[in-house]
Parts: sequence; structure tokens; C-alpha cells
Amino acid sequence: MSGTTRTSADLDVRRRQILYRSWHRGMREMDLIMGRFADAEIGNLTDDELADFEQLIEVTDRDLLGWITGEIETPSNYDTPLFRRLKSFHSHTSPIHT
Repeated sequence: MSGTTRTSADLDVRRRQILYRSWHRGMREMDLIMGRFADAEIGNLTDDELADFEQLIEVTDRDLLGWITGEIETPSNYDTPLFRRLKSFHSHTSPIHT
């Protein structure tokens, strides 16, 4: 089971592939980070944003997780508005369980 909560029935082939790859990265933590963002945003991304997301999908889990957590500096060519949206999507200023 992938964990996705979104159906891909209404998506074009490119978006379906991105959604699938977001949930099947290899490291479960990255599946949850990329997959949940894709579930929420995939239907609204522009072609340029899709290209940026596809570029992020190609990054190794270790590097991408380091960029998201701030443990590793994000290279400028990956520090796009979409990456910052992905990063802020998973930022919490208060406890997530109340």
C-alpha cells in the first residue's frame, strides 16, 4: 500500500507518473514527504512546477531529506519556489498532535 489518499483517475499521464513516483521513493520518510505534498498539490501545479517537481524526484532521498530538514544547504538550482512550498508544507510551528 502506498499511503496515497488521492485518486489519480482525473490526472493526465504525467501527473499520474509523478504521483506514483512521489509515493515510491525507497525511504518511507521521503514517501510521506513527497507523497503527501503530491496528494495535496499535483492537480494544481503548472507545467513549470511539474518540471521542478520531476527534478526533485530525481534527487537521492538522503540529499533531499537533508535539504528539507536544513541539515544540508540546498543547492541554488534546486532552491525553487516549488521546493520552498514543499519544505513549508511539512513545517509545523506547533505540535501536530493535540
